[in-house]
Amino acid sequence: MSPEQLERYLGFYQDLGVKDLYRRAPAATASAPALEYSEAPAAARVELPSLAPAGDSLTKIREDIGDCQRCGLSKQRSKIVFGSGNEQARLVFVGEGPGADEDAQGLPFVGRAGQLLTQMIENTAAQEGIPIHRPDVYICNVVKCRPPENRTPLPEEMEICGQFLFRQLMVLQPKAICALGSTAAKALLSTKDGVTRLRGNWHKWREIPVMVTYHPSYLLRPYNQGAKREAWEDLKRVLHFVYD
Repeated sequence: MSPEQLERYLGFYQDLGVKDLYRRAPAATASAPALEYSEAPAAARVELPSLAPAGDSLTKIREDIGDCQRCGLSKQRSKIVFGSGNEQARLVFVGEGPGADEDAQGLPFVGRAGQLLTQMIENTAAQEGIPIHRPDVYICNVVKCRPPENRTPLPEEMEICGQFLFRQLMVLQPKAICALGSTAAKALLSTKDGVTRLRGNWHKWREIPVMVTYHPSYLLRPYNQGAKREAWEDLKRVLHFVYD
C-alpha cells in the first residue's frame, strides 16, 4: 500500500471520529514466551496521520496538487481548477466540478452557471441589505478537473480530489458552507439523500454548518421555477447566518 493510499485509508476512519489506533503486542515465541496477563505491556498507541498538515495554506495545497495525474480526469483536462475568492472568506460555496469554460480559464463558476451564481449572491445580498459581492466569498469544487462531457464525477475521482477539498476547507475555516447540488452534498455529508430532501435544513461538516441548495446549472433549466424560489430562500438563510 502506498503512503498516499494509507493516508486516505486512515483519513476515512479519522473522519468517522476514530482518532487513535492501538497496535497489538508481538506474539509470543519459543525464545520470548508471553508474559502473564497481569504483567502484559499496554498496547502501543499510534496517532493517525493528519490530513491537514500543520501550517497548511491554500498555496501549499495547490503546490501539492501540482500537475495532478492521480486519476483519469487528468487525461482530457486543459487546466486544474483549484478555487478562487477571498482567502479569509466567512462563506464557502462548493460545487461539483469544472465545465468547459472553467476548464479553459482555470477558474470556478465562470460559465453560464457561474454567472447565475454571481447574480444569486450579489442580488440576494443587495436585497437583504448585506454588503458583499462575489469576491468576498470563496468558491471551489469537489473535483478539480473537468469530467468528460460534464458527467457526474465517479466515486474514486471524488475520493482522490476530496483530500484537497478537505484541506481547503480546513484552511479556510468558514462560518458556513453552501453545497451546490447533490455531488457536493454527498461529498461533504456522506449521504445518499438528494438535494430536495436535504435543502432547507442545516447540516454539519466537521462542526461547520452546511446548507445544501440546487446547483446553478439545474436552475438554468426553464422548468425549474419552483427550485429557483427555493434556492433564493436557501441563500437568504446562509447570508443572514454568516453576515448578520
